[in-house]
Amino acid sequence: MSRLTEIYERIDAADRPEVFITLRAFADVERDYRVSVAAGGPLAGTILAVKDNVDVAGLPTTAACPGFAYDPPDDAPVVAALRAAGAVVIGKTNLDQFATGLVGTRSPYGVVRDSRRPDHISGGSSSGSAVAVALGFADIAIGTDTAGSGRVPAALQGIVGIKPTLGVISTQGVVPACASYDAVTVFAADIDLADRAMAVMAGARGPRTFADAGGRIPLAAPEQPVVAIPAELPELDDDWRAAFSDAVVRAQECGMRVKAIDLSSFLSAAKLLYDDALVAERADAVGDFLAAADPDRAGIDATVAGIITAATRFSAVDLLRGRRRLDALKVEAMAQLDGVDALLVPTAPYHPTIEQVSADPVGVNSRMGTYTNFCNLLDLCAVAVPAGTAGDGAQFGVTFLGWAHHDAAVADLARRFTGAPESVSWPECAGAPAVELAVFGAHMRTGPLTHELSSRGARWAGEVSTAPSYRLVALDTVPPKPGLIRDPGNGRTIRGETWLLPSQSLGDFLAALPYPMSLGQVELAADTGSRMGRWVVGFGCSADAGTAATPLDTDRWPLPGPVSAE
Repeated sequence: MSRLTEIYERIDAADRPEVFITLRAFADVERDYRVSVAAGGPLAGTILAVKDNVDVAGLPTTAACPGFAYDPPDDAPVVAALRAAGAVVIGKTNLDQFATGLVGTRSPYGVVRDSRRPDHISGGSSSGSAVAVALGFADIAIGTDTAGSGRVPAALQGIVGIKPTLGVISTQGVVPACASYDAVTVFAADIDLADRAMAVMAGARGPRTFADAGGRIPLAAPEQPVVAIPAELPELDDDWRAAFSDAVVRAQECGMRVKAIDLSSFLSAAKLLYDDALVAERADAVGDFLAAADPDRAGIDATVAGIITAATRFSAVDLLRGRRRLDALKVEAMAQLDGVDALLVPTAPYHPTIEQVSADPVGVNSRMGTYTNFCNLLDLCAVAVPAGTAGDGAQFGVTFLGWAHHDAAVADLARRFTGAPESVSWPECAGAPAVELAVFGAHMRTGPLTHELSSRGARWAGEVSTAPSYRLVALDTVPPKPGLIRDPGNGRTIRGETWLLPSQSLGDFLAALPYPMSLGQVELAADTGSRMGRWVVGFGCSADAGTAATPLDTDRWPLPGPVSAE
């Protein structure tokens, strides 16, 4: 039995018609699957589900509103990129209508039930996408996230959800919710696959991907990162507080130092998304359609319509005031994160039943966004990961949030927390600018000066050896420092390491180097079958210091005993 046949049989057996709004015919998907596997690619044979507010050519886009449906002529760029990399679209998934909700119940195509406990909600708005991955209907799924739609359902379904920095992934071909704060996200069962998908989607934008990054784009988190946690945990009961406490302990066991902060400015910012004029962007997106449509014939959800049409009460002046208030709160919130590498929060505060949502649709939804609504408003990036269970067996998840364009550092922390192996992050794969740096002394991994690299967002890239044209000397300092000298006539192979250093960090790193250390070009050993090795930036020492230094008969530093500098 083929893998694709197993997936379709799983879909039939599960009896979850609410997951897909459009499920492609088996024969069509099988044809694409065979082409994908034969062609290869980083996502060859990967089954992709797409949230039905994202365009897929040949399939209608409904945004979970039948009367709104249209037939897009082209794939959204994110879909086109994933398909070009080998992903195979299986269908379009259900969602909270117009991506307005965090519960997964606001759709005329049916309430999307939790994958394990069908009397509970799936989380939204990317409900069908998350459940499709959780039930094994797809390997990866596209979601969108404005207030937490790419993170809340990931937490409740026990999977990974990556929410990138705003603007890094194209939102062209996506029905807007709040255009200023919308992001395309990805779901997967593990962080490796999620990272691969994100790399493909981000890479599709080419040089524009990181054009607005401004400052440093770290490629990894520091060796001993400082992670902030909320000093108070509103909306969590005792069982969910205990689950978060366990997650904090796990983070500490992974080498993270924890710092409690005041989350009040974050929570105040979160309220602006629905309770203030910022919600007017939802009316701008689909308000004209709702005003002209017949609610019954168009299949309009009453709760969604009430939220969006109520937003028309705000004026342009109200919107400007709301944005100024948000700017002020962002300053307060970022001050709380001063000296902090990431913020760790529970992704969702509890797991309500479908009946609870029916009784209080707005109140429950508001509570679900307690720890997610502020993220995009404050321009943070996020990775949501599973963290066990809470209370009556609900899936419990946490989210690592970081500064804009610190996506790789946040992903690194998520990897450490989940026990995933070290890997090249998706921003690096997508072209985040970096310089390969060879080191041969105390900047080597676990050395006393490693922090000078890791604190600048550098990622350890592995062990290397030079071409057989170098030697080490002990410089005339106290304590001794190694110096790398190029000497083809008397050289040998010297062992060291390489790090990937963010390009923006190279200048200040070089400026901080003490005499007699310097950076220059170092030739690495040739690969098998190659006559010459490649040249990389690496440590050396000034010529006068090298001449006066004591030769060392070794191919590796450190020598026995303590070493305190490069």
